[in-house]
Amino acid sequence: MDHDVTRKRCSFCGRQGERGLQFAGGLGAMICEDCVTHYHELFSDTAAADAAAAPPWERMTDAEILAAIPSISQTAAQVDDFLVEWIELARSRKLSWTQIGKSLGVSKQAAWERFAQRVDDAKRRSTA
Repeated sequence: MDHDVTRKRCSFCGRQGERGLQFAGGLGAMICEDCVTHYHELFSDTAAADAAAAPPWERMTDAEILAAIPSISQTAAQVDDFLVEWIELARSRKLSWTQIGKSLGVSKQAAWERFAQRVDDAKRRSTA
């Protein structure tokens, strides 16, 4: 698994990881220390949490929405890369493409077609 924070992005604010910045995450989503603090403070104050309950895009301008799209795309790519790492982990444990496909709700063939080349590429990069 890739633990290099410089190749990660906060899934909440879009901030690029850098040395010395703490990130936490799971299932592909990452959160920076500033967002942890922000959301801790937000959820600790019921009035603030209620005020923030509306989705942020409801108060965003068109320009702000367009500016957010690249960060969303990068976050999606980060989650996809994380999925490939998990598929690689499953294959390293000798789990079959049938088992992987079943866990994804697709056929063995669909799982293999989607991931086999990327898993092989990732394996080659990690041994190079």
